[in-house]
Amino acid sequence: MLVPVTSLPRAGLGRVLEELGTTLLDVVCGDVELAHDIGGVVIYDTLDEPELPRNALVMGVGLHDLADIARVVTRLGQRDAAGLVVRAPVVPDERLVAAARASGVAVLAFARGASWTHLTGMLRTLTAESGLYNTDAPTFGRIRSGDLFAVANAIAALLDAPVTIEDRNSRLLAFSSRQEEVDPSRVQTILGRQVPEQYTRILEERGVFQAMYRSDRPVFVAPLPETGDTLQPPEMPRAAIAVRAGDEILGTIWVVVPEPLSEERSQALYEASKLVAMHMVWQRADADMERRLRAELLSTALESAPGSLDAVRRLGLKDEPAVVLALTVVGSTTEHPLPAQLATERKRLADAFAMHLSAVHPRATAALIGDVAYGILPLPQNRQDAEERAVWIATEFLARVGSRLRPLVGVGQLAKDSSALARSRSGAERALRVLRSGIAGQQVALLDDVHVEALLLELADLVPRGDIPSGSVARIVAYDKEQQTSLVETLRTWLDAFGDVAVASATMFVHPNTFRYRLRRAAEVGRIDLKDPNARLSAMLQLRLMSIRSAPDD
Repeated sequence: MLVPVTSLPRAGLGRVLEELGTTLLDVVCGDVELAHDIGGVVIYDTLDEPELPRNALVMGVGLHDLADIARVVTRLGQRDAAGLVVRAPVVPDERLVAAARASGVAVLAFARGASWTHLTGMLRTLTAESGLYNTDAPTFGRIRSGDLFAVANAIAALLDAPVTIEDRNSRLLAFSSRQEEVDPSRVQTILGRQVPEQYTRILEERGVFQAMYRSDRPVFVAPLPETGDTLQPPEMPRAAIAVRAGDEILGTIWVVVPEPLSEERSQALYEASKLVAMHMVWQRADADMERRLRAELLSTALESAPGSLDAVRRLGLKDEPAVVLALTVVGSTTEHPLPAQLATERKRLADAFAMHLSAVHPRATAALIGDVAYGILPLPQNRQDAEERAVWIATEFLARVGSRLRPLVGVGQLAKDSSALARSRSGAERALRVLRSGIAGQQVALLDDVHVEALLLELADLVPRGDIPSGSVARIVAYDKEQQTSLVETLRTWLDAFGDVAVASATMFVHPNTFRYRLRRAAEVGRIDLKDPNARLSAMLQLRLMSIRSAPDD
């Protein structure tokens, strides 16, 4: 998290409920007015309680029992938390109400069927405090630029109708109040933060998107087909307009209306689309600028050079133990992406990586530097398994994130303080290089676990390419090419089996006597004494370096 250049008030629980209330969140008990600002959004883990910033809003994933909720509320009050969000329905008992009153922690219920990930993302958008804002940040009317929720509410007030703002892929960016008045498709859109695929397909078949993209005026959209569920309210018509920045389509605005808009209201929505375009362009530029600034600070912090400590502090970190992680993505066995596709996927995964790490620890940070996303993950000083925990966190991230390509994460050694971050970064990069080479056959690696492979890669860099193979191994390789034999494979298998002929012959699926004959032939052709440990070591190193150089290195 970047340290703000100027202090701007964060959103409090009141604003969160104003924006998301009735649709996603309801107050169970406690006073929401006590928290004037939210210091961060944290996911609660019953087995490993996270470190909380002051006035944290805590996601109580998996908390259902009222007694457990009351105990957590009491503990959160001792750590100056602002509120606890649990899954609805929640009917408070006397103990929970008393705990909320005594601790000052408000308890909120989160609508069933909605995604915790989406809620966390929206809450971070609402409560984010960017280090790039300043007192000269542009405002449109009385709305700070980039505040799409406020824009949606302003348009809803202007047209007297519920409003959503979506991007080009029908992902929900913001919505206004009064969403309780709308139909099932709008509720599903808000709960899932994405227009349901079946509704998008119907709109495409009707040519609604094409009509919007061809016109700069609002388009009336007839109600979608009924679902057949008599308990659900009927679908309602809409007015929609494309949001443009020049010739580029940025997104769309959707307004639930009973009939086509009048000329006056159509003009009002057209003017509003220009306002939304300015906000979306500013928001995109701000996000890009913030990424660049974070990348510069992170790069400086990881150098452990003069100015690094200042960069660490500006990133919101402390001079504390931490592990550096390095993430990149390479083509898979079935996907061979273009460079532009790789760059786009790396950027997407870097953003997801930053969010994942910040959910684990409020001071964690990550940014894309070149083609690698580096993360700094603070870990408790008294934790003996810090590096193993970092590996587990990286593994969990890859299990959760979807990618058609092959993401890889290298994990460095634990840095005792900020001065040791450069060593941890070097370790993460060396582990990542092993993963890129494919010789480890895994997607996450701690340097200590692939240290030999890293040394072999570095040794291969030092040896000129024409010098391997040489001597005995070179003679065997030449013989194999000329005679179409497999003496190199025989020698490699025997060395890998530590001279155990039974194991080596079974690996090659040949009779032990046949294997012994081939091994003797390899020794004769190569003029190598297999009883000499130095000769065996030389052959083993050369064969391993040959394998490394033949492996793809993205």
